[in-house]
Amino acid sequence: MSLDDFEAVLHPAFMAGLEGDSAAYRRFLDLIGGRLRGFLRGHLARAGLAGAEEAEDVLQETLLALHLSRHTYDPAVPVSAWAHAIARYKLIDHLRRSGRHRGHLPIDDEALSLATPGSAASDAKLDVERALAALPERTRTLIDRVKLKGGSLAEAAQAAGMTETAAKVALHRGLKAMAKVLSRRGTRTS
Repeated sequence: MSLDDFEAVLHPAFMAGLEGDSAAYRRFLDLIGGRLRGFLRGHLARAGLAGAEEAEDVLQETLLALHLSRHTYDPAVPVSAWAHAIARYKLIDHLRRSGRHRGHLPIDDEALSLATPGSAASDAKLDVERALAALPERTRTLIDRVKLKGGSLAEAAQAAGMTETAAKVALHRGLKAMAKVLSRRGTRTS
């Protein structure tokens, strides 16, 4: 599917989702998630990090950021460009946190140059706080230490008394649960 064809399907789904259509919003997340998964896997592979789990972690962060930043979307900009720009920033953040960012991340998609992500508003912060509050304390602490404060997974796992593998699974499941809660909340209140 060409980028124009993709945008022709993606844009109406996103706009309907902003109007409260939860099925359309789910379709948007599925469509953009598939496209961004490939984008992230490709960049991680070029960085020597071909792990599918790592790409999924960055994808979950990106989908959450898309949801939290949905109010910043400018309808004059292609939705795919806006989403790719946010994914690019999340990828850079991930590489920096892991100590593997070596310079700039090249822009290889013309759509990336068309958009820049906006800052999260206070209502988005409240949404995140509410979604975090719905999680078990241990998971909430892991997300806070690793994703919000930028700490290492190993340190967070040790502080929680978990193995690194168990912490990674709990973190991934927690992010998925948050995204689900935020998706439901966003389509009802947008």
